[in-house]
Amino acid sequence: MYNDKRVRVNRNITSPQVRLIDMHGTMLGIKPLIEAVTMAKGSGLDLVEISPGANPPVCKVMDFSKFLYEKEKQDRENRKKQKAGVLKEIRLNPRIASHDLQTKIKHIEEFLKEHNKVRVTVVFRGRENQHRNLGEEILNAVRDHLSTVGAPEGRPQMMGNRMSIMLAPVHGKLAPAPAGAKPAAAKPQASAAPKPAGQPAPAPKPEQAPGA
Repeated sequence: MYNDKRVRVNRNITSPQVRLIDMHGTMLGIKPLIEAVTMAKGSGLDLVEISPGANPPVCKVMDFSKFLYEKEKQDRENRKKQKAGVLKEIRLNPRIASHDLQTKIKHIEEFLKEHNKVRVTVVFRGRENQHRNLGEEILNAVRDHLSTVGAPEGRPQMMGNRMSIMLAPVHGKLAPAPAGAKPAAAKPQASAAPKPAGQPAPAPKPEQAPGA
């Protein structure tokens, strides 16, 4: 796609001849510019130069306003695709407070929903290195909380004073269970409540005498 300012329309087209496509998409061949513009105007439409680099340039009879709308829509989609797929990183402290962790989790969820991968990293400083198990617990909690939008790529990995896990966006399905996770046990069906111990059984109903 090219810049709107460079799109030539009708008599702004400089080539004396054009390769013409009508409003139905039929290639009509090479036509004089004047004839092509006249045909477009006679249909209440515009002659739009869609391939200026061709020799002669390719022009199509169409609604120029609709052409600009579709072009702008396509440009927006392209910009979204360019923004998506970026690797994000969220850093955490092993002593992070619960409400701060929830805020970080919301940010991670937003990144995943935008189709970005997220590296979640716990950074240990000083004596915190003696409690690396806390970092793994935090990363596992983040992973489990975001299981519907993010799939872990492996287990938490330690590198230097940092422990990280990578989460990839999940599109329209639940994330797979992490390696080593046990499936949830099926809940037993409810059974009849047992009778309290020592309680006498109810007396049988007396049979009704015949003819009573």
